[in-house]
Amino acid sequence: MGSTRAVLIERHGPPEVLVERQVPLADPGPDEVHLEVVAAGVNFADLLMRTGIYATVPPMPYSPGFEAAGIVRQVGPGVTDWKPGDRAIALIRFGGYAEDLIVPVRNLFHYPASVSPTDAAAVPVAFLTAWVALFESARVRAGETALVLNAAGGVGTAAVQLAIWRGLRVIGTAGAVRKRDFVVRELGAAACFDSTGDWGAEVERLVGVRGIDAAFDAVGGAATGTCRHLLAPLGRLVFYGLSDAMPSLRKNWVDLIRAWLTTPRFHPLSLIEPNIGVSGIHLLHLEEREALLRPALEQIFAAVAAGELRALVDRTFPLDRNGAIEAHRYLHDRKVIGKVVLTRTA
Repeated sequence: MGSTRAVLIERHGPPEVLVERQVPLADPGPDEVHLEVVAAGVNFADLLMRTGIYATVPPMPYSPGFEAAGIVRQVGPGVTDWKPGDRAIALIRFGGYAEDLIVPVRNLFHYPASVSPTDAAAVPVAFLTAWVALFESARVRAGETALVLNAAGGVGTAAVQLAIWRGLRVIGTAGAVRKRDFVVRELGAAACFDSTGDWGAEVERLVGVRGIDAAFDAVGGAATGTCRHLLAPLGRLVFYGLSDAMPSLRKNWVDLIRAWLTTPRFHPLSLIEPNIGVSGIHLLHLEEREALLRPALEQIFAAVAAGELRALVDRTFPLDRNGAIEAHRYLHDRKVIGKVVLTRTA
């Protein structure tokens, strides 16, 4: 039994509630490895955890973080596919803001030698969420038109890239001009409209009435109703977030209730005449379907290594309390294009 350094949530609040502690580190057990973390991805869900909005969390104190890239240092009994010195990335439910992790081998993935640990840590959550939304839930096809809200964010940039990679026409929304320009000029979207304006009318002018085959909504609130209005016959709306519920640094019940109440409810009968479908996804609650993630991530990393997809790291911060605080503040400010990653210093 040893110890490691981790950034923890001990109470809910603004970024400054994050603390840094030495925590126990057990030896790896059967079918587990000890992963020395080099880089850890930061996701919007980490902010929801810290503010107390995210539902599926362990008892406090705990470390946030769904994804971490590093080096295998020790393997437990029964482990044959990994050895000390192997590069690996972990996809986990929590705990990623730490210098060392004990990871079950079912949560461990290889990634190409040509991909840096920082880039690797930016891939799993964003790209797998987008992959499941596009190809498993919406079952998109080449030639269709997809609408991606928050198209400059982590999942958004992944969804835009994956959709174009598979031959779809993509329309996005984003708040800042530089974000909209990036989505069009760098990622290849057909258009990207101002998420703070009347983007629904602009989308309709571009593609016509009910011209969207698949819409991907991580915003909620009134935006969900707009997506539903834009769906073509046999169109699919995939819902995977409620970012409209947290515009500030800490939980605000007024914002949360407003977002909840303004997000439309769909009665099954209301879906029949327009011929539309509505679904929701949560990457870490796939349960017996989690097996689909491994071949999907292999394809994603192969495409990243081949230059067909890009791991978009906007900024890195140190893997410590101060770095985590600054990373969370940066995400709260809605400045990020792509992903933020915490990196270990010597």
